Amino acid sequence: MSRLAVVLFNLGGPDGPKAVRPFLYNLFKDPAIIGAPFFVRYPLAALISTTREKSAQANYDRMGGGSPILPQTQAQADALKASLSALRPQDEVRVFIAMRYWKPFTKETAAEVAAFAPDEIVLLPLYPQFSTTTSGSSLKAWNETYKGSGRTRTICCYPVSDGVITAHVNRITSTWEAAGKPGNVRLLFSAHGLPEKIIEAGDPYQVQIEATAAAIAARVPELTDWRVSYQSRVGPLKWIGPSTDAEIRRAGEEGIGLLVVPIAFVSEHIETLVELDHEYGELAHEVGCTPYLRAPALGTEPAFIDALAQATGTCLEQEKGVSADGGWTCPAGKKNCAVRCAAKEA
Repeated sequence: MSRLAVVLFNLGGPDGPKAVRPFLYNLFKDPAIIGAPFFVRYPLAALISTTREKSAQANYDRMGGGSPILPQTQAQADALKASLSALRPQDEVRVFIAMRYWKPFTKETAAEVAAFAPDEIVLLPLYPQFSTTTSGSSLKAWNETYKGSGRTRTICCYPVSDGVITAHVNRITSTWEAAGKPGNVRLLFSAHGLPEKIIEAGDPYQVQIEATAAAIAARVPELTDWRVSYQSRVGPLKWIGPSTDAEIRRAGEEGIGLLVVPIAFVSEHIETLVELDHEYGELAHEVGCTPYLRAPALGTEPAFIDALAQATGTCLEQEKGVSADGGWTCPAGKKNCAVRCAAKEA
């Protein structure tokens, strides 16, 4: 019997009030987030985490004092293990979780995987669209940390994977039907934004977000009006747009409603439960954007879990170490494409 370890990567989130400041510090000291020398980045991270702690804690208080991202990721891990065990009865399957900025940290998970002594390892970021700031940062931390056994394969992204698209369509359709099938509604695919300079440097994130949105919209014929927007802007740099709040105001001016789809988040956390539901929900009410609906994150939607399981199986059959699932190829010019970077290093 072969031992298979699948490692799920995600952002992580504070599990209680005392974790908020160190979580923020870990986030902002990451060179993938703030590209400055460590002697500038570390003090800056300390300053940001201190000044933002109180407002961030107020937002986490709305969710019971901490982030639900770990229990939700654990539910995804359990569902994926069950699916893989059914598909691969010849393997002993274990699914691990490595969070980037809070527990369980990459170092802890790497030690657990090494103790398992796997024959095969699949690294699977829970970010459908690749960015150097998310998947890239997590994978870099893993590759610098893991010292155990096992042939390693990486699924860098899956922006147009059929199962992922199906899962989104299911979430959208059920939300729309539960609201009574309103006709005057625009689909708004909201993703976490990034500074423009990161995209201009060759990061494929934005083009993958747009590809995901187009693939979903093509399979929702009842809602033909759709747009992509970006949320969660922080700092003084110019970010990619349009912003989600600007699109909400636009919808209000046009006298139409929105069905917001968290296209880059596969679990519920502060950006969905607070930013989309509370902050943007209040804005929608103020500007007359009615109805304001929000599709749930993919979570353990069966089509999504099946897509991850199938992607894992496909990845194991390939010779190359890094691959994109679902037939995706980054356009020319995206020099930070994970597949191309891996090919250059090989």
